[in-house]
Amino acid sequence: MIPPLRIAIADDEYDMREYLQRILPLLGHTVVSVAANGQELVAQCQQHQPDLVITDIRMPERDGIEAAEEIYRTRPIPIILISAFHDADLISRAELDHVMAYLVKPVKQAHLEPAIALAWRRFEQFEALRREAADLRQALADRKLIERAKGMIMQRAGVDEPAAFRRLQRAASRENKRLVEIAQMVLKVEELLADDSQG
Repeated sequence: MIPPLRIAIADDEYDMREYLQRILPLLGHTVVSVAANGQELVAQCQQHQPDLVITDIRMPERDGIEAAEEIYRTRPIPIILISAFHDADLISRAELDHVMAYLVKPVKQAHLEPAIALAWRRFEQFEALRREAADLRQALADRKLIERAKGMIMQRAGVDEPAAFRRLQRAASRENKRLVEIAQMVLKVEELLADDSQG
């Protein structure tokens, strides 16, 4: 079960816009903006901050894929693309990280509901993986700083690795700071001392 979503829609066909505006509330969602082209969609998404976007691909001024790319760069949200064309080129363009579902017109309510649920769940999984990857990158960067600080203490104090690490741990506990923050301080002091020694 997914939560009620605030949805932005875009299609250059009036009938399709009307259809989506009528169907989405029946599925428990709120339509927060309605656009007739990609340019309007981008502007409305900046203003209304929807949870999900449903957009036609082929529209005047700016197509749905270009609009989706800009929306996602500004604020990552799931995108569902719809099109009257079952076109391999369009589908390959639509195979982007943020495009979570692709529907071919005519869009039926029976297809729309599972597409929204699938898009939302895929997006949540994708975002969790993205956050996990960012956390791992940060942990690796922190580890490198701690290793450098440890090496600096070993060199300056003439102690082995476990002793250098214990010094960092004691300092972190005493100062009520994270280990990486102490490592950054050690490296900063070393940098200042190196500057002094060079005059």
